[in-house]
Amino acid sequence: MPDWSVYLVTGESLSAGRTTREVVEGAVEGGCGVVQLREKDRTVRERYEMGGEIRSLCRERGVAFVVNDRVDLAQALDADGVHLGEDDLAVPAARDLLGEDAIIGRSVSTVAAAEAAEGAGADYLGVGTVYRTQSKADIPEDDHGVGPERVAAIAEAVDIPLVGIGGITAENAGEVARAGADGVAVITAITRADDPEAAAAALYEAVERGKRERS
Repeated sequence: MPDWSVYLVTGESLSAGRTTREVVEGAVEGGCGVVQLREKDRTVRERYEMGGEIRSLCRERGVAFVVNDRVDLAQALDADGVHLGEDDLAVPAARDLLGEDAIIGRSVSTVAAAEAAEGAGADYLGVGTVYRTQSKADIPEDDHGVGPERVAAIAEAVDIPLVGIGGITAENAGEVARAGADGVAVITAITRADDPEAAAAALYEAVERGKRERS
């Protein structure tokens, strides 16, 4: 399994005029251990072309490469795995298509959903949104996230790795790790940073410190 401490979710439209490859290169240098190809505003063909570059870069650096939502695209790219949303293909179906060695993640926001995903064979969980995020347009104004308390409850309930996602920065990543997360998944905390490498390094340091401070 990869190092979950810093998990980058890509988004070129949120990358301050840089290419996704440039952001990924910096993030990996800073300690990012997992890269998820998201690129929601790109066509499947564009994501495939971009994904081929990112997959090669990740393999050179020993970093896990997963695809958001699309099992077919993960297959076409020979990715290490896929991250499934709550409304995406069921975990067992994705496993049948991608094989036993694939890394399959599932987004969850409740203890019940986390337990169900683990029971279905998910390898890791994306828990959130932890804090309010601006990376998703469909979040209601009064939704402030599930908070570290939910992260702690889910970490207590399951035995597979989990990463907190949603509104996470270097300032609050330690709190998420102290609650029991194995890492944090971010978009803009790295993609919009002046220096993606330094941003990834700051997140990594915050997460590792949070892990050490667990009671």
